[in-house]
Amino acid sequence: MSGEVGNKVLNTLREWEQAEGHVTGFMRLHGELLQIQNEARSGVNVVRPNPAEPLVRDRLCEGVPLVPFEEFSPDWDEARAVFEQIIAWFAKDSEGPQEEVDGLREIARDRPLMAEIAAAWYRGTPLTDFARARGIDEAILASAVGASLKPFLMACSELLSPEVDQETWRRKYCPICGGKPDFAYLDKDKGARWLVCSRCDAEWLFLRLECPYCDNQDHGAMAYLTDQKESSSYRVYVCDQCHGYIKAIDLRRAEWQVLLPLERVVTAELDKEAQARGYKPGWADR
Repeated sequence: MSGEVGNKVLNTLREWEQAEGHVTGFMRLHGELLQIQNEARSGVNVVRPNPAEPLVRDRLCEGVPLVPFEEFSPDWDEARAVFEQIIAWFAKDSEGPQEEVDGLREIARDRPLMAEIAAAWYRGTPLTDFARARGIDEAILASAVGASLKPFLMACSELLSPEVDQETWRRKYCPICGGKPDFAYLDKDKGARWLVCSRCDAEWLFLRLECPYCDNQDHGAMAYLTDQKESSSYRVYVCDQCHGYIKAIDLRRAEWQVLLPLERVVTAELDKEAQARGYKPGWADR
């Protein structure tokens, strides 16, 4: 999500609230989170991860993301400041125990600890021990860390995405940071399917008939759900092998300016429908 897109998302939410007199609590909550991340993104100082051209080419050919954690170099003081804002945002509307908030604040005060937890999150290592030791739900800890690092990862994505050969990557994970996709779209030109990274918002081309979370190419074990409207722009791809799902929008049918960070939020009902049918968000499965 570039700063320009972030501003458009926030302006759209404000327009909706002015036109309708309100937005849902869910939408307002996510709008506040996007505000924090957008403001942080505008001030991010990130060292460009700029490996030599042959190394870029070799990594992409070998299926290696361009930014391993060792080369991800945010300003950790800035990252801690964002983390503290995320904690305050979480605490304001949280119905969880106070010890969770206290545990998150303990992490925010300890720069080496936060970097250690961030490294584990980035590499997909369970955060169970970190969370349990501080009385925090593991999913909440992972979400807080991911939300705090997103502005820095988006900066990496904006810098390096032009280096990716979209015709050759076609993998289930992000070519920039290695994250899993949490949204998809079918482009206007050919209806090709693109995946969107849950961590850095990078976009990459992917096969239409393959699960983006497992190796399933059995068309009989995959499907997509819609709201049954002939003009529907939305669909949910589901896989009966891994029981994961991913939401998507067909840009050929969308008659409005599509802002992908906003589409993630306004399609919350699709999450409920997929989960009611026994599927899980594939990107959240660590």
